[in-house]
Amino acid sequence: MLEQKFIFFVSFGYMGLLFAIAFWGDKQAEKGKSIISNPYIYALSLAVYCTAWTYYGSVGAASTSGAIGFLGIYLGPTLMMIMGWPVLRKIICISKINRITSIADFIASRYGKSAALGGAVTIIAVLGIIPYMSVQIKAISTSFQLISQYPDVYMLKSATNLPAVKDTAFFVAILLTIFAVIFGTRHLDATERHEGLVAAIAFESIVKLLAIISVGLFITYKLYSGFGDLFQQASRVPQISRLFVMDINAASFTGWYNALFLAMMAIFLLPRQFQVIVVENVDENHLKKAVWLFPLYLLAINIFVIPIAFGGMLYFLEQCDLDTVCSQTLPRTFGGIFNFSFGQVDADYFSLTLLMAQKQQGLALFAFIGGMSAATGMVIVETIALSTMVCNNLVMPVLLRLSFLKLEEKTDLSRLLLLIRRISILLIVLLGYLYFHYVVEYYSLISIGKISFAAVAQFCPAVIGGIFWKGATRRGALSGLLAGFSIWFYTLVLPSLAQAGFVSNNLLVDGPFGINLINPSRLFGLDVQQLGFDQYTHAMFWSMFVNIALFMGGSLLTKQNNRERKQAVLFVDVFKYSEDTQKPSFWRATASVVDLRMLLERFLGKARTHDALELYARRHNINWERELIANTDLVSYAEKLLAGAIGSSSALIMVRSIVEEEPLGMDEIMDILDGTQQIISHSRELEKATRELEAANERLKELDRLKNEFISTVTHELRTPLTSVRALAEIVHKTPDLDPEKHDQFMGIIIKESERLSRLINDVLDFQKIESGRVEWQMIRLDFKEVIEDSIVSTGQLMKEKNIELALDIIDQETFVSGDKDRLMQVMVNLISNAVKFCDPDKGKIKIGVQKEAMAVKNDKKYQLKLFIRDNGVGICKKDQKIIFQEFRQVASDAEGRPAGTGIGLTITKHILDAHNGRIWVDSDIDKGATFFFTLPLVE
Repeated sequence: MLEQKFIFFVSFGYMGLLFAIAFWGDKQAEKGKSIISNPYIYALSLAVYCTAWTYYGSVGAASTSGAIGFLGIYLGPTLMMIMGWPVLRKIICISKINRITSIADFIASRYGKSAALGGAVTIIAVLGIIPYMSVQIKAISTSFQLISQYPDVYMLKSATNLPAVKDTAFFVAILLTIFAVIFGTRHLDATERHEGLVAAIAFESIVKLLAIISVGLFITYKLYSGFGDLFQQASRVPQISRLFVMDINAASFTGWYNALFLAMMAIFLLPRQFQVIVVENVDENHLKKAVWLFPLYLLAINIFVIPIAFGGMLYFLEQCDLDTVCSQTLPRTFGGIFNFSFGQVDADYFSLTLLMAQKQQGLALFAFIGGMSAATGMVIVETIALSTMVCNNLVMPVLLRLSFLKLEEKTDLSRLLLLIRRISILLIVLLGYLYFHYVVEYYSLISIGKISFAAVAQFCPAVIGGIFWKGATRRGALSGLLAGFSIWFYTLVLPSLAQAGFVSNNLLVDGPFGINLINPSRLFGLDVQQLGFDQYTHAMFWSMFVNIALFMGGSLLTKQNNRERKQAVLFVDVFKYSEDTQKPSFWRATASVVDLRMLLERFLGKARTHDALELYARRHNINWERELIANTDLVSYAEKLLAGAIGSSSALIMVRSIVEEEPLGMDEIMDILDGTQQIISHSRELEKATRELEAANERLKELDRLKNEFISTVTHELRTPLTSVRALAEIVHKTPDLDPEKHDQFMGIIIKESERLSRLINDVLDFQKIESGRVEWQMIRLDFKEVIEDSIVSTGQLMKEKNIELALDIIDQETFVSGDKDRLMQVMVNLISNAVKFCDPDKGKIKIGVQKEAMAVKNDKKYQLKLFIRDNGVGICKKDQKIIFQEFRQVASDAEGRPAGTGIGLTITKHILDAHNGRIWVDSDIDKGATFFFTLPLVE
């Protein structure tokens, strides 16, 4: 048996380890060594999404509904991360520029920094998250009660019946409060990263993943012989085999898609998820890795959910068969309960109770710690996020308007702000504990979690509409939020209170005052059974319908003020403006630098105010201490600093108290925007020109490299025949009595190499003339057949030496063209010589053909010659076909290497044909030879 003292020791030891990690992380950050500045820690911190709902509740859902009962909650975030990452990236960018501190601050800032809207979002978030927080407290309480009675797995009484002084969950809640206070409210500026806290959350994500995988491996491979054996045995049990069949009906279909939508929204609208995804983000590029690392984590943590559920059902159903007075009940709220004459086993906790039943003491304790990690991570981050919202968007805007408090006379308000946040954390955790104590025992983990998901989903129209639609207004967003929240409370929270006994159950039967039309379970007469809606789908349908309708209708029917228009532009077009230089100023305001400094010191303290102003001075190359009047830019900078400490709404109130503001009309705002757009346009043109210059520079580098290669090639090509000529001439000179036959042979070689030298030199000279445009063309009317015949004669000896078989396919019609005969001869000789060079060395074949074809000329019938020279050599690959006509280019093969020649023959050929209004191209396949085509216009 595990003693409670030992369990307390391990639990507090684990919490102490989290303290140590968080403390070490903060110390490293103070030294400038961030331990969270990498995408893997960032992705692990996102796994705070996986709470006790995931760790325990998914198993319970799988025990009653199979895979369809829990997968939607994890496919939703996966789809959002993979497909919706541009939305997340935009939200992160907006928040960094505007120093957004929470989801409430984000929505309030978008709609003209509205204090009323920020307060409404905060109230909705707090009330919506309380049930979800109670899930975590329930999980800790129940799991502790179970592990404390090891190895007995049957719960005899509910943990909610215990008084607070004897309830472990109460003390855990207090401990979590202390942790959140110490490591979440040390700094006032909430946009600063809580590096130690994030490191601890990442560590918790690893612990809960390892714990659930360990449990799954034990059940799958220790109790059974793998997945196949487990599923085979499960298929023989009627109560389990029904879960293998996915019952596709209206209820399952709508319920599954509702869960999918809720999860897609929750991944970035839950206050804790907004905190880790947006506020704690170090680098926007980390999101690129998180979009696949986080879904991979979700896959890993859920891979053993079905095996654990089936394993638990197999074991405890077998125990049921041994007890004649046991029964199994499956409540409509999910989570199977196996009742015995001596107690009960909740399917939510199979991952713990099955290990206890198998006397796996160490593994059961590890599973308990994993569940505690899942719960504590959620509570800590959620309370920090909510306390920031309560302080910045609810309490401070009210206190700043209460003149009798005389807050404007106090020189340091930083301690007050920290006190408000710490008290908020305590109250939020205690509210969660009270909800657990009085309401939560009537529901499973998943059913409670869905209530909270439905609450934060009400933020969706205001957030998504706000970052993509400039016409969205504050009144539209506020009316949609309030209406959607009211329906959420009426159709989900009120029924849960009725079931707990706080409200008359007649409300769910006949409706309030006997009016069935407004029955919270069948609102406006909607037949949920016929449509297949469960209570969550029913609530989401009406709340989102009314929310979206009022958001869009209200926005279309109401007008924005100047501040709303300004914020709409900055949010929707965020990628058009950088944080500093390109952000337009939509107001004119001046203030005394001394007043501005004193205002910042009241909330940030002297040291942090001085550092912030020094940073501004370095960026703008000024000495702020010598400035008397703060311009609009400095005032805006100060407002952003304050927004990080007290929220955008309160920051606006405080800045207005010391500045002289000159509001701008719409014409002036549009002029500013036009000017900004011109700057952006010029910037883009400059970027385009820069890219073009970079491309031109790369081209020049490439040409320089090619010319160096050309010089090297020409030098080599000249040296080879010169060396041969010199050697043979010396032999002839020094050997007067040389054999006549040898003499004639040597002289023939000298003549041949001299001709080769002449061709090389002529090629270089021709290329130089063509490039400089100094070629004198001798254009005459000539029969191109003569050019072909002369070219064949000129290259005849070359073809004879290589034993080339020549075939001709020339039309009998006239082939008169206007051209320079010598230059056209050069074209034919170049192409035939190339064909000879690359022909099959054993059985070379060349075919020369001439065709007559019509030219594509409007309202005029003209003809052209189309000639081809085909060889049966190695061919030219598609890539090289695009470059062989460029200067200095030669096609090298792996077997033969670079061919002989200068690499400008085809370039000269193309230039000559261009001058004759012709065109040249090549068609070839590897190992099937090459065919060069060119055209010349015919003349009458």
